[in-house]
Amino acid sequence: MKIGFLIVDMQEVIVRDRLEKRVLDHACEYINHVADVLRSNNHVVIHVQDVEGMEESNREVYRIIPEVDIHEQDHTITKESSNAFWQTNLEEVLRSLGVELLIISGFAAEECVLFTYNGASERGFKPVMLQNGILSTHHEAVTSTYRDRNVISYPVVDYLIQ
Repeated sequence: MKIGFLIVDMQEVIVRDRLEKRVLDHACEYINHVADVLRSNNHVVIHVQDVEGMEESNREVYRIIPEVDIHEQDHTITKESSNAFWQTNLEEVLRSLGVELLIISGFAAEECVLFTYNGASERGFKPVMLQNGILSTHHEAVTSTYRDRNVISYPVVDYLIQ
């Protein structure tokens, strides 16, 4: 089974100065570990970038934060709405790569991460949230997301690909 890993909205303009450094670093540690494991086993890593409001003059603040590792073989999808599937080619990319299981991480648990999870489910993918890999400025949003959605831990990801 081919696994896809979505890293949603981990961008300077979106997360910087909105989260404590230790919280951000903790999530990035999990995100980077899972991305490395999947990359090394020929699975798919996709960075989802929100470009709503981006102009040539402010392009730099829309870049992915340096705490998230980006590799040459990773894909990038740009979006202008909360659901990364809405008016993008994300579904086509995932289908062309044979992805069935979709692990979702990133910011914000109550909006873009959740809407993308729902969008994946509506399109027939099997979505799961990465435990310790989603963020929000509202702690209760993370808690309820883990409570109400399918969740996967990094040791299970390691186990799945063996």
